[in-house]
Amino acid sequence: MGDKRVPEPWQRQLDAWEGWLKASGAPSTTIGQRLYQLRRFAADHPATIPWQTTLDDLVLWLAQHDQWKPATRRAYRGALRAFFAWAVAAGHLERSPAAALPRVKATRGLPRPVPEDVLRAAVAGADERVRLMLLLAAYGGLRRAEIAELRQQDARRDADGGWWLRVHGKGDAYRDVPLTGALAMAVRGLPPGWLFPSPTRHGDHLTPAHLGVLARRVLPAGWTLHTLRHRFATRAHARGADVAVIAELLGHANLENVRVYTRIGQDKLRSAVEGAA
Repeated sequence: MGDKRVPEPWQRQLDAWEGWLKASGAPSTTIGQRLYQLRRFAADHPATIPWQTTLDDLVLWLAQHDQWKPATRRAYRGALRAFFAWAVAAGHLERSPAAALPRVKATRGLPRPVPEDVLRAAVAGADERVRLMLLLAAYGGLRRAEIAELRQQDARRDADGGWWLRVHGKGDAYRDVPLTGALAMAVRGLPPGWLFPSPTRHGDHLTPAHLGVLARRVLPAGWTLHTLRHRFATRAHARGADVAVIAELLGHANLENVRVYTRIGQDKLRSAVEGAA
């Protein structure tokens, strides 16, 4: 948000909404993201009293951010709708001005798996902490928010001796992801508690945004922890994993979403075309 500050009338309501979200059991990552999104809107409307916000205010604000990708625009739209729906439920408004916000057309993105030489160079140039972040995304397919919330004790051994990682995913859902031996040793070699503790927030972990910043320092421009997740899905598919397995490992309930992460090899595409000729 740069130097912009959230006006006091907005801050009071955002504090109340935060309490509502916590009471509903919303994951801390979701709460943090939605508060950040509403703070951006509030900082851009210092003269607007929250409950006098109009549909036009919301539409014009979303429209002026024409550089946003559809996924980003959908996220901000969802945050605005959630905030003003709470305002109606809490008795501050009779009707939500965000209820009629236009839908954002979904577009299918293309998978962008990090090339192996880029991954090797980044791992070689990273310190031990950032290296582990990179490998959890590249070899485990974890989101940056999932990596941020990992604890050393989340690595568990099964009866057959294999290592698994209990991952706290979206929507307060959990899943178990197998760990390679080397990655399991790296996790288990750390002290109990957060894998990536925050040096400034006592007892808390690094934020997902900070993890992203650290990863971008060792990755070339255009590559991120998220594209390492693309790398994981693409490699798993190339080794024979079907879409249902990849969806389970990535924490996706919708199998269609896996297509965004998985690039089909050119050899398979060419083979299919030649087979149809």
